[in-house]
Amino acid sequence: MAPRDARRRFIVEADGGSRGNPGPAGYGAVVRDGVTGEPLAEAAEYIGTATNNVAEYRGLIAGLRTAYELDPEAEIRVRMDSKLVVEQMSGRWKIKHPGMRPLAAEARTAFPPERVVYEWIPREKNKHADRLANEAMDAGKAGRRWEPSRSTAALDVAPAGAVALGAAEPAPRSPVAPAVAEADAEVLAAPKAAPVGWAAPADLGTATTFVLLRHGETALTPQKRFSGSGGSDPELSPAGLRQAEQVAAALAARGTVQAVVSSPLRRCRETAEAVADRLGLEVRVEEGLRETDFGAWEGLTFAEARERHPAELDAWLASPKAAPPGGESFAAVTRRVSVARDKLLARYAGRTVLLVTHVTPVKTLVRLALGAPPEALFRMELSAASLSAVAYYADGNASVRLLNDTAHLR
Repeated sequence: MAPRDARRRFIVEADGGSRGNPGPAGYGAVVRDGVTGEPLAEAAEYIGTATNNVAEYRGLIAGLRTAYELDPEAEIRVRMDSKLVVEQMSGRWKIKHPGMRPLAAEARTAFPPERVVYEWIPREKNKHADRLANEAMDAGKAGRRWEPSRSTAALDVAPAGAVALGAAEPAPRSPVAPAVAEADAEVLAAPKAAPVGWAAPADLGTATTFVLLRHGETALTPQKRFSGSGGSDPELSPAGLRQAEQVAAALAARGTVQAVVSSPLRRCRETAEAVADRLGLEVRVEEGLRETDFGAWEGLTFAEARERHPAELDAWLASPKAAPPGGESFAAVTRRVSVARDKLLARYAGRTVLLVTHVTPVKTLVRLALGAPPEALFRMELSAASLSAVAYYADGNASVRLLNDTAHLR
């Protein structure tokens, strides 16, 4: 075996895609010289009907096998935009989906795992492998096999820079992270100096997108009762469980969610787990995403709260600083949600993250993104198991892309 310093160093970039998830799928992989970044070999294949995750694992396996053919004693840095594959192969995430375990085991046998390290990269830095995967899917659609001689992937994408192996490196992150973390320190209203709309700069890097999912129904939801974090912790009703499965199927079909974060309350965790199981992801809990503590109003209808606490209810409707008796004000919730938002923006910079939470946190995130006043909370409709989305950019601006979408429940 060659001494460590004498070994060749390769970069393996791999990707996979599915047009339907599951649907017609293919993968692509390129092996680069670890010093010069020069492409040394390509691999791509149409694999029939499969999910995105399966295709991504197949791309990884093909890339490792191609590298092994070039030099079985090399050291490898795998670079992929699949957070799932990178985290699972690095051993930081458990492999819960039974269909993924054989693929991960196959990847570990494709190249000696002690000489392989994994790095997540944004999608725009994985264009070569992505182009190969699409070439393979196009070839499959035309009823033929992908052929290296017909590939134009290396010509159509900018060359990726070399990445030195062996040196200690910080965790990869998008250029969005520092700017967002600084611009968003308190409330993400539109910055005074930042241009917006058509006047905004053309290239702000990859946005960080929060897909906001309100949990499915509980027994209290149809009765329109206050259900926050200060009372009971209800589970999903049978209708809520069906809604969770419906939204899970819809998000799996889109294939864009890269991480799942949930409020600690049971109704959200049950909804999040239904989605995460379908996507093969882990659920991370964020305390800041819990619902408002409605204090003495927990379990009451609006009419019952007015009957028992008329003065307190009027004050609550008039000012975000007023709280239900023994509960939490909207101003306090805004501070808590803003802190959670900033933390998640820094952790998941440049990625698409599903946040499974409640009415008030979703409305608060949307309100802050719009720069709307606190009373806007009372002017938004948010149905059970509905989807909303906010994208955050490097200049500190945010864009509301979706609000209260329930098409997946019809």
